[in-house]
Amino acid sequence: MRSSTGRWVSGDGFFDRKAELEILESRVRGRNHVLLTGQRRMGKTSVLRELGRRLAYDGWIFLFVDVEGAASPEDAIADIAQAVHPYRPIASRFAEGIRRWLSDRIEEVSASQFRLKVRAGLDPGSWRRYGERLLRDCASQEEPVLLVIDEVPIFLKRMLERDESAARVDEFLSWLRATTQALGENSPVLILSGSIGLEPLVRRLGIPDRINHLDPFRLGPWNRETSVACFERLAESHRLPVDGGVAGAVYDSLGVGVPQHVQSFFARLREHATMQGRDRVTVEDVAEVYRNGLLGPSGQSDLVHYETRLREAFDDEGYSLAMEIVAEAAIEGAFTLGAERSLAALYHELVEDVSVRIADALEVLAHDGYLEAGEDGYRFQSRLLKDWWTARFRDHHVALERRLEASAAVGNTK
Repeated sequence: MRSSTGRWVSGDGFFDRKAELEILESRVRGRNHVLLTGQRRMGKTSVLRELGRRLAYDGWIFLFVDVEGAASPEDAIADIAQAVHPYRPIASRFAEGIRRWLSDRIEEVSASQFRLKVRAGLDPGSWRRYGERLLRDCASQEEPVLLVIDEVPIFLKRMLERDESAARVDEFLSWLRATTQALGENSPVLILSGSIGLEPLVRRLGIPDRINHLDPFRLGPWNRETSVACFERLAESHRLPVDGGVAGAVYDSLGVGVPQHVQSFFARLREHATMQGRDRVTVEDVAEVYRNGLLGPSGQSDLVHYETRLREAFDDEGYSLAMEIVAEAAIEGAFTLGAERSLAALYHELVEDVSVRIADALEVLAHDGYLEAGEDGYRFQSRLLKDWWTARFRDHHVALERRLEASAAVGNTK
């Protein structure tokens, strides 16, 4: 098993998720469309790639489409066409239907060139028709087809921001649902996935029924046993001696078994041993590498991506509220009901329907694994994320309730 940080893994590099794969495979073989959710770095792409590899071994056609860079339905259809290109019977049938703007033979163009040519022929008036043709050509295959569309929420949010209207989002999701339902049992099996929540987005837009044909499945973190077993497998595969208790100390430092974080911790411990000229890892190394490696400058590129995803999940007002919430939860230990009321009071003149917007932000933060609800408020699941946000905000965050009191005191003196 190789150490992998930031890349999806499959085959021999894939670890555990046996139960999750069995459930997903059962749903796909049963022709059920799926909505796969889970927080960042949970290994969704790796699970999907491994599922596709196993199904392909059994005769399925596996199409993986990443629409993170798409900004319109035309872009998304072109992305699907690019994924179809290697499967010549499907690609050739589709190409025959677009001969008026695609004169090249399939064999004469690369997948990326095929995408560009397909995209050039699509416009707001034609993408539905040609998208339906593309899915119908997939459905005409004798072999069953699994079509994974990844980063769907980011694509829809980008379209929402560009058009300043939910109409195109509604149009695309309605088209996708209607087309797959019309194809019936022959339809490609869909899995929609993303690192920010699709369900909170469609609920916020008032169109939750547009995804009611998707069977939700949430990919959760590893438990302690699995996290320890993965770390020990990595150490064995890389022939790195580790003292007893190191793998458990890694899990305790992280606070939750996010697969990517376990992998990253192992990689940095291995690098640390090399830099120190030692051939083994001790329990004492765990605390040092956590502090200076994961939370230090070298670990920032991975952690800052969590903030980037929040920026992608919200508009400007929602993002400001979300950052207030995570700062409060990090510095004060929890985002309590009192803090929620104080935040609403502080922002009521700046944000319309502020209480509703705060509730939306909390739903996204909980759905995407940043915080979890408890009896005394919302707390971080991950010690790593809590410590990172604490380091960022501790010098300038003032507790929301104290800030409201100070604001009221200033107002009384005027």
